[in-house]
Amino acid sequence: MNNLIEESGGKVTGWGMALGTETVTNADLAAKMDTSNEWILERTGISERRIGGSTAGLAVRAGKQALEMAGVNATEIDLLILATTTPDEQVPATSANVQDQLGLTCGAMDLNAACSGFVYSLVTGFGFLKLGFKRILIIGSETLSRITDWDDRSTAILFGDGAGAVVIEAEEGNGDLLGWNLGCEGSLRDILYAEIGGTLVMAGQEVFRKAVIAMTESAKSSIAASGLSPDEISFVIPHQANIRIIESAMKRLGIPAERAVSVLHKTGNTSSASIPIALFEAISDGRIRSGDNLLLVGFGAGMTSASAIIHWGGVDG
Repeated sequence: MNNLIEESGGKVTGWGMALGTETVTNADLAAKMDTSNEWILERTGISERRIGGSTAGLAVRAGKQALEMAGVNATEIDLLILATTTPDEQVPATSANVQDQLGLTCGAMDLNAACSGFVYSLVTGFGFLKLGFKRILIIGSETLSRITDWDDRSTAILFGDGAGAVVIEAEEGNGDLLGWNLGCEGSLRDILYAEIGGTLVMAGQEVFRKAVIAMTESAKSSIAASGLSPDEISFVIPHQANIRIIESAMKRLGIPAERAVSVLHKTGNTSSASIPIALFEAISDGRIRSGDNLLLVGFGAGMTSASAIIHWGGVDG
């Protein structure tokens, strides 16, 4: 489903991120399995990944930074949405722990749309703003190292732990969200999954093929809904899964590859955390400026897909 938001009434006012405590390089992996730095780099674009910490702990670190950036007190947040596919416990929701540790006094919920989860949560958050909520904290946080088989070369080279967060606030008139698209092709759920208590299983080539299609179709829908053209997209903030997927999607969209923000070389695939982490980096290094049009787009197990067009009206990094 996609839509045009004529008056979303909201803007991004704060952002934050956190990474796992331990660095695992390609050389570290090569020392324990049949691989090499060159082999991993060529196929994924990843040099290292960060692991360690809990999903709640990483979320709290990123959330605190976003609150500080927005200049908002914890008690002023009306809702917490935590996107995660790696909760610390099956029950209760990890967001309850994050809510407590951050000192929030609002409602809190987990949302699991795998690697598309942050964009799903962002669109959901803007919807709550239209219902009268004033400030919402949205976090994507993952500890994929806990569900990775570190003896499986096809998955061990890919994943890392991290969190990214944004604060969105209501405002009069037109807001930052110009268009969006949410999708799911549930018949493909068996190409990427982890059973409860198990580790990730992935049909790599099939995931690659479907991911490129899902990302481009979702992105095109959001661009059309926003009324913009591909030439008017300043930057693409894609899910950080694989550099080849990103390059293929950019080519299909007709957007120059240099407009894609990539941090996966130093983070690996952090699932729902990857898009807000990349967003944080691009704001912090000055690439994203007020007035830019951003395309956030991801895909994930399920097979979910999600995209959103954000007109960046926030404070420059």
